[in-house]
Amino acid sequence: MYSPCVMVSVNHHIDKHHTNTNNLVFKHLNRPLSNGFCDEWQWNQNDKSDAVQISRKSGKIAYFHIGWSDGTAAIRATKPINMYSNRYYWEVLIKDKVFGTSMMIGLTTKRARLHSNSYINLIGENRFGWGLSHKGLLWHNGQWKEYAKPFEENCSTLIGCLYDGNNGTLTYYRDGRCLGIAFSGLDLVTENLYPTISSTAAQSQFVLTMTRREFLNLQDRCRDVIRKTYCFQYKDKWIGHLPMRLLSYLTLEDEIKDARYKDKIHSKSKPNRLSFHQNKSPKISKIISL
Repeated sequence: MYSPCVMVSVNHHIDKHHTNTNNLVFKHLNRPLSNGFCDEWQWNQNDKSDAVQISRKSGKIAYFHIGWSDGTAAIRATKPINMYSNRYYWEVLIKDKVFGTSMMIGLTTKRARLHSNSYINLIGENRFGWGLSHKGLLWHNGQWKEYAKPFEENCSTLIGCLYDGNNGTLTYYRDGRCLGIAFSGLDLVTENLYPTISSTAAQSQFVLTMTRREFLNLQDRCRDVIRKTYCFQYKDKWIGHLPMRLLSYLTLEDEIKDARYKDKIHSKSKPNRLSFHQNKSPKISKIISL
C-alpha cells in the first residue's frame, strides 16, 4: 500500500537561459503517482487576476506582477481535482524569487476571489480556499496554523500537492519531501476544487511541472496509452476521422464540460464548513518540517 509520507530526495537543475518546462529536469524517488494518468491541465487564461500572465504555448507558466506589485493576484487551473474519488498529484516550481508577504499554493472553489488590492494570504482568506504560504503557514477560513519551516528566500522551490479523494485529505511535499497531511474533510466539499496559486511578489513565476491522477479503470488506462501515442492537442485535425463522442473523450473535453456544469449548479448553493487536519493519530497528524 502506498504511504503518503515517503521521505525522498530530489535534485533539480534549472536552465537559466530558458523558462520552458522542457528544460526542467527533476530526479525523484518514489514520487506519488509517477506512473498515473497524465491529466493534462494548465493555468486558466479566463480564470485569473489581471496581474497574472501565462505562457501562450503551454499555459503552464504563470507570471505575476510583471512590472510592479500593487496587491495580491491568483490564478486557477482549467480543471478541478475532485471530479473522481481518487488521488491527484501535481507539482509547481516556484522560480528564484521567493519573497514578499505571501506566495501560496492550494485549492479554491469558484467562489474564491482571485485579486486583492492589499497584500494578503489570498488562498484560504475565507471558507472557499485551502492554502500553504511560503512562510510555512496553512490558511483556511481566515485562520492559520504553523505547518512547516519557511521556504528559503530567493531560491527555487518545488512544491508537490497530493489530494486523496477517498480520505478527503491534502498533503504537501517540498523538494521531494513529505510535509504531512495539511487539510482533511475535503471529501465533504460538493463544489469543484481547483488547484490555485497566488503571489504578492513582483516578477514571480510559478511553473506547473507535473499533473497526474490515479487510473479509474481499464478503459481509462487505454485512453492514457492512446493519448501518449497520438497527439490530440489540435482537435481539428481529427474531426472526420473519429466520432465526436470518442474525440471528446480522448481530448478530455467531456471532463471540462462536466466541471463547468457542476460549477453552474453550485454557484448559488450554501458553502461547506471545513477545517485543518484534525486527525488524532500522532503517526498521521505529525508534521514533518525541513
